[in-house]
Amino acid sequence: MKIKKNDNVIVISGKDKGKKGKVIRALPSLSKVIVEGVNISKKHQRSRLSGKPGEIIEKTMPIHVSNVSLFDAKTGKPTRVSEKKVDGKVVRISKRTGEKI
Repeated sequence: MKIKKNDNVIVISGKDKGKKGKVIRALPSLSKVIVEGVNISKKHQRSRLSGKPGEIIEKTMPIHVSNVSLFDAKTGKPTRVSEKKVDGKVVRISKRTGEKI
C-alpha cells in the first residue's frame, strides 16, 4: 500500500468524489484508509444514563485505498506513486512531477 498516514489525498470515486483530506489512519491488512471529512456515517447512540437523551454521533469510516489518490499540491491534481531506492533507502516519488514525496 503506497498511501501512508498524514498523506494528503483526494477521493477519485464514490459518493465523496472530489473531496480532499488528510489520512488519519492506514489499515494495510484491509487495504483501507481513514480520511478526515470523508465517508462519514451517522450512528444513533442510545442514552446510557436515565434522564439523559440519546444522540446521533458522526463517525468517519474507512474507505478502500483504490478509491483515493495522493494529492499533488504543486499541480493541484491526483498523482500515482512509485518507489525508488536512493542511497539505500526507499523513497516515494510522484509520477506526475517526478519529485520526492
